[in-house]
Amino acid sequence: MPTSVTGTSDDAAALKAQRGFTLLELLVVVAIIGLLVGAVTLSLGALGGDREIEQETRRLRSMIGLLNEEALMQTRDYGVMFTETGYRFLVFDYQQSKWVEPLTDRLLDRHALRPQLALQLFLDGREVPLERSFESQDVDNPEPQIMLLSSGEVTPFTIELTRYGNDGRFELTAELDGTVTVTEEDFD
Repeated sequence: MPTSVTGTSDDAAALKAQRGFTLLELLVVVAIIGLLVGAVTLSLGALGGDREIEQETRRLRSMIGLLNEEALMQTRDYGVMFTETGYRFLVFDYQQSKWVEPLTDRLLDRHALRPQLALQLFLDGREVPLERSFESQDVDNPEPQIMLLSSGEVTPFTIELTRYGNDGRFELTAELDGTVTVTEEDFD
C-alpha cells in the first residue's frame, strides 16, 4: 500500500473524489428534466393547432380523395351527407334511381365527429343549413349535399371544422376537378 510523505494513503482521498452522484441526486435531476419536458409539451400543444380537428380534416380529405378515385375506376357516383356533428356516404343505385347507404363497405359507415367538434358546409360561398344529427335526416330518400361523380367531377364545396368555443378552424376546400386543399386558420 503506497503512502505519501506524511505517511497517509492517498487512496481514501481518491475514492472520495471519484464517488459520483447519489441516487437521490440522480432522481432530482430526472424529475426536473421530466417537468421541463412536460411544460414544453403542454406549451407546444397550446400554441399549435387543434390535433383532433386536424385528424378529422385529414380523415375527411382522405375519404373524399379515395371516393373520387373509386368513382372514376368503378364508374359509380358517390355522395356525402353532412350534419353538424358528422357525415355519411351514399352511393347512387341506378336500379332504384335513388341514393342509398353502402351496406357492405364498413369504410363508408356513418362517421360521427368527436365531442365538442362541429362542421359547417359552404356551397357557392353560402352556408348550407345542416341537421343537428343523423337521426333528424330523411332516411328513406337521402339527398347528398356533395356528389363525387364517375366523370371525375366533384361538387365544389368548403367544409369548416371547428371546436365549440374556439376561433381556430380547418378548412377543407374541393374544386370541380376533384382537387382538395386544407388550410388552417386562426390558431395562434
